[in-house]
Amino acid sequence: MDSTLLQKISNIVGQKHCRTGKEELHCYSYDGSRQRALPDVVVFPDCTEQVSALLRLANEHGLPVTARGAGSGMTGGAVPLQGGMVLACSRLNRILEIDKENQIAVVQPGVITGEFQSELKKQQLMYPPDPASLKFCTLGGNAAECAGGPSAVKYGVTKDSIIGLEVVLANGDILHTGTRTEKGVVGYDLTRLFIGSEGTLGVITQIITRLQPLPEWKETFLLQSTSLQKSTTLVAKILQHNILPCTLEYMDKTAISVVSELLPEPPAEDIRTMLILEIDGSKDHVMDQVQRLRELLKQEPHCSLRQAANEQDIQDIWRARRSISPAAFKLNPHKSSEDVVVPRTRIPDLVLFCESLAGKLQLIILTFGHAGDGNLHVNIMTRNRDQRESEKIQQAKSALFTEVLRLGGTISGEHGVGNTKSAFISLELDRTSIAVMRSLKKLFDPNTILNPGKILP
Repeated sequence: MDSTLLQKISNIVGQKHCRTGKEELHCYSYDGSRQRALPDVVVFPDCTEQVSALLRLANEHGLPVTARGAGSGMTGGAVPLQGGMVLACSRLNRILEIDKENQIAVVQPGVITGEFQSELKKQQLMYPPDPASLKFCTLGGNAAECAGGPSAVKYGVTKDSIIGLEVVLANGDILHTGTRTEKGVVGYDLTRLFIGSEGTLGVITQIITRLQPLPEWKETFLLQSTSLQKSTTLVAKILQHNILPCTLEYMDKTAISVVSELLPEPPAEDIRTMLILEIDGSKDHVMDQVQRLRELLKQEPHCSLRQAANEQDIQDIWRARRSISPAAFKLNPHKSSEDVVVPRTRIPDLVLFCESLAGKLQLIILTFGHAGDGNLHVNIMTRNRDQRESEKIQQAKSALFTEVLRLGGTISGEHGVGNTKSAFISLELDRTSIAVMRSLKKLFDPNTILNPGKILP
């Protein structure tokens, strides 16, 4: 990088917060997709004005900029494919306001999701989105990818909990979207436009979130089944019987096997699937819902229901669920993690398809995820990444996405597109949709400095 440009960058954030050492550049060269691309510089701004000055300078010099939270994304969204500047948001980590009376909060993008939830809990409030990486992922990254999590079945995903944003555009202009009120329809809904845009249209510097009262009561259950087909069909049945869980998670036999030692009790040999089910609300409401659930399960002899007896049981169940993705490396050292959604009634078809695909291509494929909203994670595990294995992975992904769309679904539910799925978006989106997206990209980022190489093929 030109030394004069580097000095200008350093002048904005201070020398201490402008890093060019090889070791530090490598630390910011990858994300959860395990791809790598080395940036030229990593900067750590601590206010909106610094972000604005950095983007204005980058735009003038055609310097690529990749905004980064914790780097936990699975589709390459935080990988600086064309080098340039990584804009790390770790110093933009303040909770600016919690308005308990109006149930909103204002936060910066570097706030850790789990820490935000802990602070809200002290005031009997909650922020529902709860991705598996909540202990280290950031709210800015969640917004950029429109993250989901187990609670989406009842409370929705990130876009349903954000009502306003502050965004710095490519030219350095500062844009404010949305309102602090539940209703607001003045102009276009720019808030939703930026949520899920993966840093390709602007850099988020503040987030206004909608909050919820902390539920009075919650019960947690582990439902084990000896039948793959019947247990996946049960997901839709539960919701059709006027039972609305706050979480409804699914694990297949392979997923269970990699975390079985973390569960409160080891599963029996004939268990094919597990569902984690939680119900929250007032105590009377929860007890009524639990009774409905027990009545329904009397008609399902293939499954058994175990209620968590205490807080330790609950922690063990969730530690097992959140450990599936890293524990999958016990099966093979390389993973392609896909995140697809189908209508709930088509979950059995998708799961059976994945089993068939694994046998056909001689691959290890495990499925787990948020069954309550039809969002399954399909992990393809391979022994190595030679040409033959890479071709099989691409073949599996293409077949998977084609089947998902045939079933009426979408190829990405909460992981975004990044660059790992960009080649496939034309399977789902028509030419007009992609053309409109390209026009929006050109409008907001005419010099293509913001996270180039992502989303659009």
